[in-house]
Order: sequence, then structure tokens, then C-alpha cells
Amino acid sequence: MPNDEIRQAFEHPLVRSEATAPGPRDRISLRDHVVEVEIGAFEVERGLRQRLRFDIVVEVAPLGDVGDDVDRILSYDRLAEAVATELDGERLALLETLAERVAARILHEPQAERVILRIQKLDRGPGDLGVEIVRARSDIRKDAETEALRPRVVLLGSDEAKSPGLGQMIDILVKGGAPLLLVAPPARAPRAARRAAQGRVNLLAADQGAWLLAARRPDLAVAATRTEVDWNLRRWTPTVWAPAKVSIDEGWLDADMLYRAIMFAWSLDAIEVVVIGPSLDGLTEAPLRVRRATMEEPLERDNSLDWGEMSE
Repeated sequence: MPNDEIRQAFEHPLVRSEATAPGPRDRISLRDHVVEVEIGAFEVERGLRQRLRFDIVVEVAPLGDVGDDVDRILSYDRLAEAVATELDGERLALLETLAERVAARILHEPQAERVILRIQKLDRGPGDLGVEIVRARSDIRKDAETEALRPRVVLLGSDEAKSPGLGQMIDILVKGGAPLLLVAPPARAPRAARRAAQGRVNLLAADQGAWLLAARRPDLAVAATRTEVDWNLRRWTPTVWAPAKVSIDEGWLDADMLYRAIMFAWSLDAIEVVVIGPSLDGLTEAPLRVRRATMEEPLERDNSLDWGEMSE
């Protein structure tokens, strides 16, 4: 092997990505990410937590002007999330297996084109032991295990959000087999003189409603961007959507909460929208299942209405 190739083989993944890229690409990286975990094929490694260091470089297709919008880029958090998700699963014996799974999860992100990933064991001797892999999107088979989880979106009315039975209802939904995204009723909005101003005021009131609902349960997270929503749902964290930012981005400024809930649920590939409290009068079609439910039986399906099927 020529000397330059030998030197390149031991370079940091970021340097290697620059030297081996087939064409100009943007890159994001996660360097010196150290976690403790039980891993290893030898008996001496069982029951023992050891440090792993991750260095990850992801090449992404250039997006041009993203408008300083986190929802339009591959977030650094997704790289750390891919590591954490795979480490939270079964105990693994091989770094090679872990590297393959982390790379595959990253490459299922829409923007990711190629991954250079190095994992090193820091506590197994005088040197750092490790593996490094390079994988492209074309190398990864689409696997249902790495697909994003499909949430259940639940729209609440004002009385339901204040009900003493809210906690019990959320407990039922959390155990319902799908990540939970709640859409809260808006807080009371002041009146504005102009329609455009009123639309913004109403959105601020919707965000306030999300925070007021989340304040009732310490395990509820509030998320305002698609990236934050995905982050929480992948961890099965029950989440309340603060809709202002996404609604402005998507042109839903003058829409009501039911419309926003349905359209956002559709963009998340949600399994259904459950409406508890607000009326469905006037709704004639929707791109996914929409149904009414009660606080006592939020998972009851006998009265479900699959508008997607009815509109065909």
C-alpha cells in the first residue's frame, strides 16, 4: 500500500471523507462522542461497562439556502440519537455489528448520502481498539426496524384539557402501542385590529395552550419543530405540539386546530387522529383516519371514521 494511502487509513473520518469523496458534498460530523456501555465478545467483558468513542461524518446532498430552518437539515442530534437508539437495544458482542446498525439508521435520514463511522474501545488495553466503516445510501437495505415510528395524534378540547381525568387518559394512550402527540386547545387570544395580526396572535395562543397542557404532567415534552417532534416520538416521550412555527412554514396561518392537527399528522405518517372534545361537523374528507373518542375510552375504535377510505 502506498505511503499516502497508509496515512489516510489512520486519519480521522472527517479527513478521510474529504480525501475519498467522489464529488463535492456538504458534511456534518460528530467527533469524540464518548458513551459507557456493556459490549464485547469475551467473558471478561460481560457485566462490565466500558467507554466507546464515536467519530461520525455524514455527507449530505447540498440543500442550498435552508433559511436557517432546523427542519430542513440533518440535525447533529440525529447522529447522537442513532448511537443512543442502537445502544439501548440488545447487548452486542461486536463493534462491527454496532457500526453497521448505526450507519444504517443514519442513512435512512433523507439528506444522508454517505457515512464514515469509527468506533473505538478506550478501556481494553494500552491502545484504542476499534473499527471503521464507510457506507453509502445504496449499501443499505430498507428495514422496517429502522423506520420512523408512526405516532397517534390526539386533539383535545378546552374542557378535556382541564379535566381531572387527563392523567388517566394519557396513561391509557401511552400504553396504546404508538408514540403519542397531543394537540392542545389554544389559550385565550386577545383581539387584534387586522386579520393578519390576528392570525399570528392566534398561533401564539396555540403555543401557549401547548405549554399550559404540558405543565399538568411532568413527563410531557413540548416540541415546536418537526425535528423536535421526531426526536421525542422516537424516544416514546409523550409530546405536546406547539404549532406556530410549522403552521407558518406550511401556510396554515388561518386554519383551525383540527385542520392543522390532521395535516401535521399526515406529514408524520400518523396512524390516526383522535378527536376528544372538538366537533367534527363539516369534515367531509381527510388523508388519514380521523375518529372521535372519549376521555374514558380514548382507544375505543367502534366509532372510528376512516375518512381516507370514505373519500375514495
